[in-house]
Amino acid sequence: MQDYFETIKCDDYEVYNLAYHNKRISNTVFLNLNLSEYIYAPNNKLLKCKVIYNEEGIKEVTYQTYKKREINCFKLIFDDTINYRKKSVNREQIDDLFARKDKADEIIIIKNDLVTDTSIANIAIFDGTSWLTPKIPLLLGTTRARLLEEHEIIEANITVDMLLKSKKIALLNAMIGIDIKKDYSFLL
Repeated sequence: MQDYFETIKCDDYEVYNLAYHNKRISNTVFLNLNLSEYIYAPNNKLLKCKVIYNEEGIKEVTYQTYKKREINCFKLIFDDTINYRKKSVNREQIDDLFARKDKADEIIIIKNDLVTDTSIANIAIFDGTSWLTPKIPLLLGTTRARLLEEHEIIEANITVDMLLKSKKIALLNAMIGIDIKKDYSFLL
């Protein structure tokens, strides 16, 4: 039986965006779970709560102090076979791609000539007018879903050329929200 996980931000006694995490669990294993019955923010520190679950329910809930990685250089990795539609604990394909990052801090995965995601986050680019996020990401992230619903970002097919010409890029995930990068570089 396949195990999946959610990474949930807990900070200052508050748990963030549970409705989006509940929805993703429901879409992943078709269980109607209410995560607020399983998790809480135990203190006023920034914590990463990891919930491991499968079709039978919640297996494990852990908390750890969160420290944001500094990411300024991205390696473009091309792979037309990668599949990560559900947030599985088996990240072997992503880990294999990440191992090819050379001296970069992070990778951007290109599938079928379109930008998808990084190894840890959805991505958005600023084209000078709008924030665009891939129409076909590897994973439908919870922060991405929230920002789409709030009309902060727009779905688009993003080519490598569009990425390289973008004015800014942003990483999107449950722990960092929207992390806008103004000074960054690419390794091709």
